[in-house]
Amino acid sequence: MCGIVGAVSHRDIVPILVEGLKRLEYRGYDSCGVAVHQGGELRRTRSTARVAELETQASTEGVAAGTGIAHTRWATHGAPAVHNAHPHFSTGPNGVARIALVHNGIIENHDELRAELQAKGFRFESQTDTEVIAHLVNHLYDGDLFDAVQRAAQRLKGAYAIAVFCRDEPQRVVGAREGSPLVLGVGQGETFLASDAMALAGVTDQIVYLDEGDIVDLQLGKHWIVARQGDGSHRPVQREVRTVHAHSGAAELGPYRHYMQKEIFEQPRAIADTLDGVTDIQPSLFGDEAVRVFDGIDRVLILACGTSSYSGLTAKYWLEAIAGLPTAVEIASEYRYRESVPDPRTLVVTISQSGETADTLAALKHARAQGMQRTLTICNVATSAMVRECQLAFITRAGVEIGVASTKAFTTQLVALFLLTLTLAKLRGRLPETGEAAALRNLRHLPSAVQSVLALEPQIIAWAEAFVPKQHALFLGRGRHYPVALEGALKLKEISYIHAEAYPAGELKHGPLALVDAAMPVVTVAPADDLLEKLKSNMQEVRARGGELYVTSRGIWPRV
Repeated sequence: MCGIVGAVSHRDIVPILVEGLKRLEYRGYDSCGVAVHQGGELRRTRSTARVAELETQASTEGVAAGTGIAHTRWATHGAPAVHNAHPHFSTGPNGVARIALVHNGIIENHDELRAELQAKGFRFESQTDTEVIAHLVNHLYDGDLFDAVQRAAQRLKGAYAIAVFCRDEPQRVVGAREGSPLVLGVGQGETFLASDAMALAGVTDQIVYLDEGDIVDLQLGKHWIVARQGDGSHRPVQREVRTVHAHSGAAELGPYRHYMQKEIFEQPRAIADTLDGVTDIQPSLFGDEAVRVFDGIDRVLILACGTSSYSGLTAKYWLEAIAGLPTAVEIASEYRYRESVPDPRTLVVTISQSGETADTLAALKHARAQGMQRTLTICNVATSAMVRECQLAFITRAGVEIGVASTKAFTTQLVALFLLTLTLAKLRGRLPETGEAAALRNLRHLPSAVQSVLALEPQIIAWAEAFVPKQHALFLGRGRHYPVALEGALKLKEISYIHAEAYPAGELKHGPLALVDAAMPVVTVAPADDLLEKLKSNMQEVRARGGELYVTSRGIWPRV
């Protein structure tokens, strides 16, 4: 959720940094800040208010320079307070700030490094793991910031994207990434860094996507990149400069009241765009090598996190029932930490909105290391690391994710997974022509079906008002609608901070029913399918306990 913007230019870059932060605001944050190299010294201003207030603050304080970095922070280590906000400073031997640094991600060995640096005399002003990196770079600094960051990176364990500059080296910013996205922007006589190309919309469309382990040196009108080697050392590399049209308008509210509403109501268009050009079911939807990769697979392994894992759980029902393929869905952040039984005839499917999800990338590498080389990703970003790492890809066309809680990503992933199911079923002789034609008709109808559901917004608003005083909620679903219940519970937690849990409806009597009373709303996903009668009995159990039922009863997903 955190955002990074950095720049080296002849002009005042503070307006660029602040505008970049504004374009990343939709991700959510609890503090923000900007630091610059001004008048031979480091200056910064930080706030726990909105970016607009930070902009006013910077103007009032006269913060202006050609080199600087900025950040929006979502608190992980340390409370959301000004002293924990980025950028963080580290002082030199004379007590004057020498290093300024911003960071996305989590440093797993920060406690060990903190103790080591405190023993060397460094004083910490925050509870963050980020300040550890600033002091570490300062400790290793010997006149060359690029070298200091390379050596610091060798000591860091965990995920990070950083941008850092030094008082002693004007017009220079160094960036590094490991497990968190970071891009380089190339302008006319100026260079930029950002955690998302969207932050640089309107500034430059010449973008370099940094790979895992890359460290980049930004100076006026030029840059250098080094890549990490297997032994931890770095060597110079060239990365492709891509023309990326990241339109800032995509992150503007337009007629919507808030970003979450925009995200929800853009689903029909996102689904239609994802289906654009799909006229029949064929392996080439997933890449030129799809026939070879799909040939002879015996099972499917889906690796994903959060919302993407729930789309994968839904697809498990389809892949087994329609394509006849045993399917396992693994939480990517857990998969590589347990003993599993690999099978080289497995199709490994990763699902990620950004294509940069560190846990999913690590799980993919683990699966390949176990001998499972047939890989496919379902992803929304064609230039992402996930797409580069997999043999095959299906690019959803959800557009820019403009809400903290994904909705377009989820529904377009389901579209992609259903197309994958149909493709594998067809290759295995399990999809008759009539079934294929019916499925395609239903898929084409999907955008209008979703639109009709969105027309229920007034009723949903009334439900939302009833939820406002609640502290807990249960979500129930049966069969392939259980993952939908999981997704619903996740959304309620993310958006409202109300505790919510999802259960297979048949499990209600095996424990959760004890929690049901008049203060516990129970949301039930109840489409008119062959499990509806079973579900009705579960709803009666809720009524018997005095529970408050909220029933969604219209199914929209196509069936073969």
